[in-house]
Amino acid sequence: MFNICVRMLNSRSEAEDMLQEVFTEVFQRIQNFRFESTFGSWLKQIVIHKCINELKRKKTELEFMGDLEKVDIIEEEEDKLSEFELAMNVENIKKAMQQLPDGSRTIFSLYLLEGYDHVEISQILNITESTSKSQYMRARLKVKEILKEIYHER
Repeated sequence: MFNICVRMLNSRSEAEDMLQEVFTEVFQRIQNFRFESTFGSWLKQIVIHKCINELKRKKTELEFMGDLEKVDIIEEEEDKLSEFELAMNVENIKKAMQQLPDGSRTIFSLYLLEGYDHVEISQILNITESTSKSQYMRARLKVKEILKEIYHER
């Protein structure tokens, strides 16, 4: 749960505070747990919603990546950079994710790491499904670009 908070809020100290708030709320609302899912998935839902609410509270709207270039939703050709793949370790991916705007990072995290689909993300963030898809693709391309820069610095 802490990792979810860190990825979404992009701050270790804010994640610690958020997790404390979440557990306080969970203990206060434990009687509302209806055993329709696992406790872990119920807790995860609360964590994600609290993080999104915090992002919305801090800013009137989540920042998304702009239309710097047109991005098709079609999968792009895979690069043949086996050495680049070596540079794609967890720490580098975390660094790259931190450089994304809040909205794009949230969508990237929810889709890729938390397993939500674009319909669910659009409902959670109150955006269109196509916005979720295009922001995910832009975030993915940006992360890939950042990782290439990290690789070339070596």
